[in-house]
Amino acid sequence: MEEIKAKILLFGAVMAAGMAVTADAYGQAANECGVKLAFNGAACTGIGLMAKDGGYVMARTMEWAGPYVPYGRVVIPRGERIVSYTPQGKNGLEFTAKYGVAGIAPQQKEFIIEGLNEKGLQAGLFYFPKFGKYVPYNPQNNAGTLADMQFVTWVLGSFATIDEVKEALQEIDVVSIAVGGDSSTVHWRIGEPGGRQVVLEFINGEAQFHENPVGVFTNGPEFSWHLSNLSNYINLYPGVAKSQKWGDFEITSIGGGSGALGLPGDMTSPSRFIRIAYFKATAPQLENSYRTVLQAFHILNNFDIPIGIEHPLGEVPDVPSATPCTSASDLKELKLYYRTTYNSTIRCIDLKSIDFDSVKYEFKPLDPVLEEPVEMVIVK
Repeated sequence: MEEIKAKILLFGAVMAAGMAVTADAYGQAANECGVKLAFNGAACTGIGLMAKDGGYVMARTMEWAGPYVPYGRVVIPRGERIVSYTPQGKNGLEFTAKYGVAGIAPQQKEFIIEGLNEKGLQAGLFYFPKFGKYVPYNPQNNAGTLADMQFVTWVLGSFATIDEVKEALQEIDVVSIAVGGDSSTVHWRIGEPGGRQVVLEFINGEAQFHENPVGVFTNGPEFSWHLSNLSNYINLYPGVAKSQKWGDFEITSIGGGSGALGLPGDMTSPSRFIRIAYFKATAPQLENSYRTVLQAFHILNNFDIPIGIEHPLGEVPDVPSATPCTSASDLKELKLYYRTTYNSTIRCIDLKSIDFDSVKYEFKPLDPVLEEPVEMVIVK
């Protein structure tokens, strides 16, 4: 029973990051424990915004439409030795954290899905089923094998720049911890304090880096496809649509923002990419990174997925939202902000205040109490 529970913890973390490839294994382990679970994909949305003072903010939603999974904040000290999982167990690449890290992980501290290091390098993984493929898992090369779910931990613990990541990636194999190890279900974005952002995808076993000229990110299909798809919405513009005459009849705008008529509103990845790209393109540039963090949270309110729309009627899990967490990283000021489905108060981890030589490698729940705090207003 303890072994089965351990499997559920491991697969639960994987599923909470949207890795549907492991659903069968997770379900089998859960069934042995008498647990009934529903499996749903994740629908994460990301944005990068530059402030006037040069501060760069990378923010995103984290979606999981299944049963409750505990998310936690993770702190990794300098000098921490970390071992990667492989499809065979915890026997993969070993590395020692060169830099201190703060991040967010579902279920287990090993699986950071969004984080920031003390050099201002930021990284996050996003759901990417059906479109990617890693190199085949080679059990003879476990020492050079890194689990995709631990890629963010490796990047943030080891490197200060994107170019360092690109160079080091040539020496390792990235695999899924699912049996077989070659089915890619995630892709990543990585950002630097100066505003550079890249996307990493594995296509047919090949690592492909893309500079991100629009600064937004969602899920599949491939990133290059999303960029091409933007051309289908070239008609969108901010403000009110101009009046027109059709024959003798004048057509006028019914309300503000009518220049965005045709902006897709569903929760699929292509539609969310168009929507977040449009919101970024029309967002004013603010004075500093703190105001930009708050701006990012407001923009991402539009991507908070109500529970129920991703499930058949009568099969909805008992959670407040399909967006467990929304986060924003200030790469200049080295601050990681987050709010959750159980507590909409924005909280902040200041990396500059952490002694990464003495702090312990830890995982603490984002929500010690699963209840939205409400401030009572006393009227006298």
